[in-house]
Amino acid sequence: MNKINSPRFVPLVVAIGIVFGILIGSFYANHYSGNRLNIINTSSNKINDLLHIIDAQYVDKVNISDLVEKAMPQILRELDPHSTYTTAKDVEASMEGLKGSFSGIGVQFTIYDDTVRVIRVLPGGPSEDVGLMAGDRIVAVDGKAYTGKVVTDTTTMKLLKGPAESSVRLGVVRPGTKKQLSFTIVRGDVPVKSIDAVYMLDKTTGYIRITNFSETTYSEFLAALARLNHDGFRSLVLDLRGNLGGYMAPSVQIANEFLPKGRLILYTEGHRSPRKEYMSDGRGTYQSLPLVVLIDEGTASSSEILAGAIQDNDRGTVVGRRSFGKGLVQEPIEFSDGSMLRLTIARYYTPSGRCLQKPYVPGDEDAYENDLFERAVHGEYFSRDSIRTGGKAYKTVGGRTVYGGGGIIPDIFIPRDTLGMTSYFKEAYLRGLLYLFACDFVDDHRSDLRKCVTVDDVVAYLDRRDVPQAFAAYGEGHGLKRRNLMLRTSHDLFVNYIYGYIIDQLLGEAASAEYINRTDLAVEQALNVIRERRTFPAQEKSVPKQQAQVVGAALRLMCPSPVIYSWISPFRPVCPSFPRSHSAVS
Repeated sequence: MNKINSPRFVPLVVAIGIVFGILIGSFYANHYSGNRLNIINTSSNKINDLLHIIDAQYVDKVNISDLVEKAMPQILRELDPHSTYTTAKDVEASMEGLKGSFSGIGVQFTIYDDTVRVIRVLPGGPSEDVGLMAGDRIVAVDGKAYTGKVVTDTTTMKLLKGPAESSVRLGVVRPGTKKQLSFTIVRGDVPVKSIDAVYMLDKTTGYIRITNFSETTYSEFLAALARLNHDGFRSLVLDLRGNLGGYMAPSVQIANEFLPKGRLILYTEGHRSPRKEYMSDGRGTYQSLPLVVLIDEGTASSSEILAGAIQDNDRGTVVGRRSFGKGLVQEPIEFSDGSMLRLTIARYYTPSGRCLQKPYVPGDEDAYENDLFERAVHGEYFSRDSIRTGGKAYKTVGGRTVYGGGGIIPDIFIPRDTLGMTSYFKEAYLRGLLYLFACDFVDDHRSDLRKCVTVDDVVAYLDRRDVPQAFAAYGEGHGLKRRNLMLRTSHDLFVNYIYGYIIDQLLGEAASAEYINRTDLAVEQALNVIRERRTFPAQEKSVPKQQAQVVGAALRLMCPSPVIYSWISPFRPVCPSFPRSHSAVS
């Protein structure tokens, strides 16, 4: 990593110095009298001078280090939405998803009634070795009680994670047993998979879902292809929906697998960063494999690079909705104290010359973060005609017209599926009751559900019970008023979400994806494209404006304000398109 004294940061430091210089001058002009005022040099040392003056002369004692830590993010916000500063204590956590593994005990957990509940024990992990089981409640850590208001995801992960080969002692209450159990677990390597679903959609079509791009993504991808090859796949659906990005290199490597030699995958360019091109080397194994790429508004950064490379090279069909539009390149710069600056140094461009980055106003974070909500307001999730392209057209390798304006616009548009949406379902989802019900249902029926080894087994078991009615009774017990008409209207939504959560807990994310995809409109369209041998995009019909108004109103039931359409992590909206687990891994 480059150090902070890199020459490219001189303009940034000078700019900051000017701002602080103005503030200092204003302060002394209005508040200082006497002859102690020294002339401050108009150089990049103004920041140091400012801090020295505060430390030496401010009326109260000030922690200068804390002041600097608070000032750094504020300064970067004035540049762009993606230049960030991470404190030393948070750097390791921020890098975990990119490293592909971390040291922990190997469980997926959720917090319910101020208690840690084990949702799933990861196969081959340290917890499985000692006999920890799904459904166990962790009530003590290293001899100290751990229940109540102090229990949060953050504190739990801090307690359960730790250096490899270190140990942690857990006090556990297991349903059906009265005595508290004790487990001493030696922490070990816990993989963080960036590919969470690989299976065959039909006899010849494989499916791979990539959730982010980490150090291990490319090797995971090759392993996934090998598995599908063993199963006899002859076409592929690559799902990048909800993929927020990560490292650029894996997306380039994956694109290379599908492209002939000499094709431009992307290029980067900035004011002080000369144009750098990334070309395919012709060694890809799947250059003629029929390919469909799924994207949506949660597809960002590296995943947009991959989708753009496929689209601009006319290598496959992109299906879904306009992607997020994150096209700024960050370079990590490490400070001596272990903290890290990720500074934007260039922009990403697709092979046709489109900049992936959507427009932004420096310093206006609210407008940038509310962009996805604004798309809903303007009907973009329901009609291709409502997409704001910026008007500039570009040409693919084969001469097709594609548009810029931020993000990747799909070849085939798929509107959000809001069929059956009601305010009753929305409230149940946003309060987390669907997931909590699924957790309790699995707990209450665990002995029977353990006999289910396939998705169809679980579905058959659940179909024998009226799950929506059971949820309605559960909701009443948690303050959610029963609304029978809305329950009937949203019946299929309740089934899909609750079944999906239960399957996720019992069989894992891949099985849950398999179940959800059975009724997924984008997956259905992808299969149609492949079966009809439409290698390149066809002219699809847009949703009529009248219909867009109706479904637009339905989405606003799910996302009634920009506050609800907020971020639970950078660029991941909580407004659901399909069930996601409300749990964490440690």
